Amino acid sequence: MRSRRSAAAVWAVAAGAYLVAVVHRTALGVAGVEAIDRFTLSATGLAMFSVLQLGVYAALQIPAGRALDRFGTRALITTGTAVMAVGQGVLALADDVPAALAARVLIGAGDAGIFISACRLIAEWFPPRRVPVMVQVTGLVGQSGQIVSAVVVAWVLHARGWGVTFGSLAVVGAAVTLAAAIGLPSRTARVHPPTTRERFVPAVRAAAQPAGTRLGFWSHFLTPFSFNVVAMLWGVPFFVTAQGRTPAEASMLLTVMTLAAMATGPLVGHWTARHPLRRSWAVLASAGATLLVWVWLLVPGTPRPLAQLVVFAAVVGAGGPVSLVGIDFARTFTPSDRLGTATGFVNTGGFTSTIAGVLAVGVVLQLASPAGATTYTLDAYRLAFAVLLVPWVVGVTGVLRSRRLTRTALAAAGTPVPPLREVWHRRRAS
Repeated sequence: MRSRRSAAAVWAVAAGAYLVAVVHRTALGVAGVEAIDRFTLSATGLAMFSVLQLGVYAALQIPAGRALDRFGTRALITTGTAVMAVGQGVLALADDVPAALAARVLIGAGDAGIFISACRLIAEWFPPRRVPVMVQVTGLVGQSGQIVSAVVVAWVLHARGWGVTFGSLAVVGAAVTLAAAIGLPSRTARVHPPTTRERFVPAVRAAAQPAGTRLGFWSHFLTPFSFNVVAMLWGVPFFVTAQGRTPAEASMLLTVMTLAAMATGPLVGHWTARHPLRRSWAVLASAGATLLVWVWLLVPGTPRPLAQLVVFAAVVGAGGPVSLVGIDFARTFTPSDRLGTATGFVNTGGFTSTIAGVLAVGVVLQLASPAGATTYTLDAYRLAFAVLLVPWVVGVTGVLRSRRLTRTALAAAGTPVPPLREVWHRRRAS
């Protein structure tokens, strides 16, 4: 029987690796202006830096999940952190676009297996009732990496320059690789070890077949992309060049986003654990609030007061941890020997919508601006961010459809989900 102490120690190593992975993932977001100058980039060119990284990340989610089911968490986390460290080293030395793009490919590839490995470790080392909360706590730890990027990385970048900043991140990544190799078990136990080795496509199809797993995919697709588009690339340029804020204020707004995510995560985890049949309501509520603050921000044609930008950042930030409800859907509806594959499939959702959002904003910015422009007006940003309505509509449609199929499957299995009106009447009667 694993002790609480050993479970906490193993989790701490995995969570630390995820924190550093988030720093690697988001460091370019605070260096967007410097990247434009260093590599002479247009809006589409800057977007391609993040799109390529996220595309590699998303494309490798399912292969990483299959590798996780086969080789375990230590192999995935140590390999991933090492590859990211190499990527940051290449980026530190890069002075042309091809080298920088190669670095972003390495960072995306290394990042692919970190979070799903941490989720798999939690499912195996903690009792089921604690898993939703621990996944949210892990997300909270990871979100603190956003603060590290917004504060520490931004400070080092402005004080010491590009090479020292990304070279230091490479050194930190190497240290985390060593810690993971020493602190993680060589192979985590499975509750139901697989008896056969399926081929890739049939295994992925089987893992994604349950309607609940597909509900997890669409939940993850819908909730985090606004947060990611702002935090990973377009937030700082938008706040500085279009809203007239200082770099310090822009960093503060990114920090507000992260703090909101960190405060919301445990609440979402407790809701998920206490109301497993109502998890989708958290997803839809977050999507509705995010749409409202985008409309509030983009409809006026003048820069917004700082207080309004703070509210916007807080609401968008709160949507980030809601995406982890999708991971909990995968845990609930997937056999343990397919959990890595199913988690990878679900985790593809949010990064697919993020890629679409980041690229669409860059393309529209460039189309709406004069040729050769490297800074963009508020009107151009208003038009570009309005395009994010498309993945929002797609995501809401996917959640509603897959939720209906999931509830049908639950009812057939003897666990019907009563309508809210019926639940309300029962509580009033009691």
